[in-house]
Amino acid sequence: MMKMLMELMVLVGLIGLSHGAIQRPDYDDTPNPEFLNPSWMTSIPDDQLLSEVTMPGTHNTMALYGGVYAECQTWSLASQLRAGIRFLDIRVRHVKGNLTIHHGVSYQRAHFGHVLEGVVDFLQEYPNETVLMRLREEFSETYDIYGSVVDFIHRYAHWDMLWHSRLVPTMAEARGKLIILQEFSGPDLGMRYGSLDIADHWKVPTLLHVDEKWQSVYEHLEAAPTGNMAQIFLTYSSGAGLFAYPRAVAQRVNAQLYNYLRSKTDLNQRLGIVCMDFPAAPIIQMIIDFQLKKVIKSQSFNPVPTRASLKNAISSLRKKMITQ
Repeated sequence: MMKMLMELMVLVGLIGLSHGAIQRPDYDDTPNPEFLNPSWMTSIPDDQLLSEVTMPGTHNTMALYGGVYAECQTWSLASQLRAGIRFLDIRVRHVKGNLTIHHGVSYQRAHFGHVLEGVVDFLQEYPNETVLMRLREEFSETYDIYGSVVDFIHRYAHWDMLWHSRLVPTMAEARGKLIILQEFSGPDLGMRYGSLDIADHWKVPTLLHVDEKWQSVYEHLEAAPTGNMAQIFLTYSSGAGLFAYPRAVAQRVNAQLYNYLRSKTDLNQRLGIVCMDFPAAPIIQMIIDFQLKKVIKSQSFNPVPTRASLKNAISSLRKKMITQ
């Protein structure tokens, strides 16, 4: 009976509610990244569209507290950015003009101003980078956060630091900018989150459903290289459910993602944004390495000279000798 109970607990993801920190190439829930890569966008050509850039992101970026059902990351915002993360998933609770950071009911001991200050500090130190931020309301239903968001931007950031267009920028236009992916009503603050091609099948009821989750990730990643290059692709590898908390899902899906990426390292293709729970520095680096490289076509030539070309060369040489 006890053996059957243990097997059931493994299947539904309840084993590991308390465990030691893990640092693998694909998964990391330790306090700090194994290594950093804060300025990787410097090498991307200025004329390249941001939609052609492959970049790592974090799901529920600020969800560091609240227990195993709420926690999706263990690194601070500063550590994530310096590790190479360029897509942030920010959820704000709106109460009387205040914007606190939440994951569901779990308050994350921060407000939107702290996020903005972290992004500003990073972009001032690394002005060749850009940061994309999905911004939505969470654990409140006012459907009216635009005014508070604008107020926080003026108080904690700089208005001209934002990318003020729905159009996808080039890297030259995006450098030093915060690009808000707006998932709330109101005038444009940046791009619209719904304009992206998104795969976010986050419901994973139990660990028996992890294969279904991975299949959705796999299919979207396979579609990205041949998809609309003017549209940003966004794939979430994260998922959770009542019997499959974020850590348990990430430990399994991140491993499959890592093996998938490793099998394609020799291909020149765009994958878009890959958004993860508990990513590790090596898998972040692997995603960063998937950058489109311009293929220079070599001109065909005949290495063996023809009789006509030899005659022309001799004639040209004679003329030069006569005129000297």
